[in-house]
Amino acid sequence: MHFDRRDILKGATALSLASVLPQGAHAQSVFAPQPGAWRQYQVVTRLELKNDGNEARAWIPIPSVNEQDWFRSLGTEWTTNGAASLQTDAKSGALFAMVEWARSEKAPVIEIVSKIAGRDRAIDFSKPGKPEPLSAVERKLYLEGTELIPVDGIVKETSDKIVSSAKTETEKARAIYEWIVDNTFRDAKVRGCGVGDIAAMIRTGNYGGKCADLNALFVGLARAAGLPARDVYGIRVAPSKFGYRSLGAGNENITRAQHCRAEVWLAGYGWVGVDPADVRKVVLEEPPANLAINDPKVVAARAALFGAWETNWLAYNFAHDLALPGAKGPKLGFLMYPQAEVASNRLDCLDPDNFKYTITAKDITAA
Repeated sequence: MHFDRRDILKGATALSLASVLPQGAHAQSVFAPQPGAWRQYQVVTRLELKNDGNEARAWIPIPSVNEQDWFRSLGTEWTTNGAASLQTDAKSGALFAMVEWARSEKAPVIEIVSKIAGRDRAIDFSKPGKPEPLSAVERKLYLEGTELIPVDGIVKETSDKIVSSAKTETEKARAIYEWIVDNTFRDAKVRGCGVGDIAAMIRTGNYGGKCADLNALFVGLARAAGLPARDVYGIRVAPSKFGYRSLGAGNENITRAQHCRAEVWLAGYGWVGVDPADVRKVVLEEPPANLAINDPKVVAARAALFGAWETNWLAYNFAHDLALPGAKGPKLGFLMYPQAEVASNRLDCLDPDNFKYTITAKDITAA
């Protein structure tokens, strides 16, 4: 059996890897991420298919985000009994491994090992600076609509109402954030992270969903208000050091821990992280569950998640409307889960037990 092993991403420069505060045994009442020490994680994605003389292909997202202040993709390598190559989405820069197996291979497998580094991020809104401006290409990209996130019609009408009394960019972004927290809810019945069809949400008045719905709603409303914004698709890799069970991975098996976030570009601050979807997740899931909006845990998360993230989380990419090379199935609204096709049939990426893939993560800061 032939195995193809490649080092496809160069390591970043040496990092400061002093340990962060140890995790306490009891949940804290404060959720307040602040920039501090970097931590490193190793994430392993293993995908296995069953094949009986058919064409078989897979596409697996690879960490491709590098942000100086909070996230670095340190390198990825893989082993496989197929023919694998690194692919890049030209528009978004998203990286993914594409692998094809011979029809004679009855047990296709690929194992991908990625290393990342992250640290918490937070904006001090009392201290605006002079961030490097977006290029014309970037500004256009992060203001335009996508198939699931239009920025005209009912989205634009809704955005105009929300920001009608706001005067600055920061006031507009905060108004949208607060509106989403107040008007949406996390719907446990939604599969995976949701779809992100924001026009349908507004048209039907059904504001239930998960992160790919609620944070996409923020992105669409922000873009419609003239604020560059983007989704960041990823997966949780570790527990919350603030004790929030709902805002971290429960153990090393993170196969079902996908989570997308949002960013908005604000004058004086640059890219600002927001996550209204996680506020609604705290409301629904933080023990003892179904918390009131004025519960101290919710209040703390709501205050922090406009401008701050706890980076116990891997950022894959910013991609939308992605056509997988060689695929028979449709384009993807976003790439956050492994994808595969056997005999030209797209497998259900939200059913990892039958699709047969696992994702694990471990902290290797002190390794």
